[in-house]
Amino acid sequence: MNLLDLSSKDIGIDLGTANILITLRGKGIVLREPSVVAIDQATSEIVATGKDAKEMLGRTPENIRAVRPMKDGVIADLTATELMLRNMLRKVCQKYNVGKPKVIVGVPFGINEVEERAIQTAFLQAGAKEVYLIDEPMASAVGAGLNVLEPNGKLIVDIGGGTTEVAVISLGGIVVSNSIKTAGNAFDEAIVSYIKRKENAVIGLGAAEMLKVELGCAMPLVTETTQEIRGRDIDDGLPKNITITSKQIEEALKKPLNEVIEAIINTLSITPPELASDIMQNGIYLAGGGALIRNLDNLIAQKIGVKTYIADSPLECVVIGTGKILENFEKMKPILVNRAYIHEKCNA
Repeated sequence: MNLLDLSSKDIGIDLGTANILITLRGKGIVLREPSVVAIDQATSEIVATGKDAKEMLGRTPENIRAVRPMKDGVIADLTATELMLRNMLRKVCQKYNVGKPKVIVGVPFGINEVEERAIQTAFLQAGAKEVYLIDEPMASAVGAGLNVLEPNGKLIVDIGGGTTEVAVISLGGIVVSNSIKTAGNAFDEAIVSYIKRKENAVIGLGAAEMLKVELGCAMPLVTETTQEIRGRDIDDGLPKNITITSKQIEEALKKPLNEVIEAIINTLSITPPELASDIMQNGIYLAGGGALIRNLDNLIAQKIGVKTYIADSPLECVVIGTGKILENFEKMKPILVNRAYIHEKCNA
């Protein structure tokens, strides 16, 4: 039986480097999983996706490959991405009796035609009726509650896992944009490098991510906080406990956060004067997981001189945006990046 040959509902998806989120029209977010897939090398069949596959990273035997198919905001492994998307969509469709849905997918800005086609094909082959793509900065802006259709400049900064995307939006289109590979993953790597340099110890990216979440800040906190982690001493190779402070993480993140601010400045420098004036009045909006770094909004406002806001539910802005577009589809249709890809076209 076709996976989606049941009652029809519409689906919105955030195809992120770090996580995939799926919203179902009328029910809200119904799936939130890491963008990881484990594949049996011999049979090319899926062993696990999401959280289960993430736990396998670095721990698999030779016959199983656990990978993050999205890297730095682009699709690094087309086959693995297709398999992962098909599997995650199956989970939602079977649980909620979804059939022949319209699917809107938030994708990294500027993906190529091959990547577009791979994403569309994955959903069409799972039984979707129509597949639309939307650029993540645009979806983030909609999810942040901005009116993207009016002739008024809005600046959205989406700090994801693989990329930070800065976009000036007006009249339903992206007027100016900038994308850099300094984002959540780069923040984690900066913390690993800092602890290696300052504490003479090696920690994993998972531990670095935890420190970023627990202690991450862009400016000094009112009350300094600490976290104890376990690492490996570089000199003798033995495990050791290390106490890290929020001040240290602030120092570790200084360089990558300055790169994010530089990307915003570069974008504003080529923004038409009328739209730049709008942004001065409207402010800068932060979305994505990186927006949750404490005091980042204050640092950006201080450096650039423009008031800066953190969107409500920044981690979910893209998927919330796809849901809002589904609810007002005819009105919002012009902001989608392509016309519909329908099931019959896929089989042609």
